[in-house]
Amino acid sequence: MTRTEGPGALAHLRSLPSWLVGRVAAHGRSLVAEAIAEEGLRPPQHTVLAAVAEHGPVAQADLVRRLGLDAKDVVLLLNDLEDAGLAVRRPDPRDRRKNAVTVTQSGTQTLERCAELAERANAELLSPLSAAEGRQLMDLLDRVHEARAGDRRP
Repeated sequence: MTRTEGPGALAHLRSLPSWLVGRVAAHGRSLVAEAIAEEGLRPPQHTVLAAVAEHGPVAQADLVRRLGLDAKDVVLLLNDLEDAGLAVRRPDPRDRRKNAVTVTQSGTQTLERCAELAERANAELLSPLSAAEGRQLMDLLDRVHEARAGDRRP
């Protein structure tokens, strides 16, 4: 009998770091999604708004490249953000054929509140750990992430 058959197969699956990290990540995403919903945002909207705030004014095509999202999805997300008064699209001064997206003052304030809500959600996620254990977990996850990011560097 192999590890994939009979008793122990589920226990083996649950012993894999990839399974455990995925489950914890899903719980964390759910906590943050629930928290930022108080501001009327879904996680993809929050991501696009944060990217616009950090890189704006930014061309829509640049947002697509930076975020690795489908262009049609970014347009829909920007429509939502613009309708909510959180971002605006205007002709790009460098190339009038393109739109540049900028975060509004209301968008900046929303991002500040979302940051606080996300911090609280993550504190809840890590609440079973001491402060030192939480820092250690973050250091270890960062090391794994950076090693993987290093594999993709040219």
